[in-house]
Amino acid sequence: MKQLYILFMFLAECLMSGERVSAQADISMATHWNNRANYNPASIARTDYIYIFSNVRSQWLDIKGAPRVINVQASGYFHSLRSAFGLSMVRDQIGVTQVLNPMLNYAFRISNEQDWSLSFGLSAGVFSRFVDGSLYNPDEVIDPFLNYNAEKYNQPDVNLGVEFESQHFIFGLSGTHLLSIGKPENIFLNTNHQYAYVIYKNTNFGIINYNLGIHVVNRKDLTVFEANGCIRLKHSGGTKELREMIDLGVTYRTSSQMTFLFGVNLTSDLRVGFAYDKSFFSGYFENSTNEFMLEYRIPSKEASTYIKLDNHNWYF
Repeated sequence: MKQLYILFMFLAECLMSGERVSAQADISMATHWNNRANYNPASIARTDYIYIFSNVRSQWLDIKGAPRVINVQASGYFHSLRSAFGLSMVRDQIGVTQVLNPMLNYAFRISNEQDWSLSFGLSAGVFSRFVDGSLYNPDEVIDPFLNYNAEKYNQPDVNLGVEFESQHFIFGLSGTHLLSIGKPENIFLNTNHQYAYVIYKNTNFGIINYNLGIHVVNRKDLTVFEANGCIRLKHSGGTKELREMIDLGVTYRTSSQMTFLFGVNLTSDLRVGFAYDKSFFSGYFENSTNEFMLEYRIPSKEASTYIKLDNHNWYF
């Protein structure tokens, strides 16, 4: 609680003084390997189905005011337009601060061929940060260093991305919060991030699929590398077509964090997942971080008339 109170005091002091401070980071989601639309809108060009995704992340459990993120997304692809349209809403809260980030997403897919596809994506919306000083609960009833007023800031928000997909590989590049480039940093803004990733997917018709990925995110002078591996077990269910049932994965970040992932297909179109984060910082992040995920897809009526890269893999 002492660390959180110090954080609150620092944030409030920055608001009162107007000094330059490091801008905020993008939301951290362990299950972004399932849905990359938060940082790359090109990834919503899923040709086979309407896609609905939601996850809830609770950090530092048992600490009052700890971060909590709620993310909801939906998208659908139109073959006649070679375009996908989607919307998303992110709510990120830590202590007395809250962020709302509603976005509209668009992606154009150049090819529907079996061997490859290339998609370009754009997200546009609003980034809103609210600080409610009335929620402070300091040791001193009246602390002269705290701003007890409510402060709110809204600004337009834009993300761009490109994604290339072949039968076994996915490559992506993207940038978020592009309108913050060149602006002075303050507590209300979220600074520009750059993302790059490569994913290898083995989606053969055996009982086991696996995926390997490397992900890099850069924010000014901070760069974090992330490696992921996932095994997916399939079951015939008495039919000729194998269906994914259970998946197990692990992720390691160079920020000294490891994530264990687990997922279950409740039906052929409904999947739930759980992620548990473990930090290796000595004496820091001792409390665990949990994340719950839900995926639902509605098969597209147009999909059966087009050649698709993958028919049975939930991973993308």
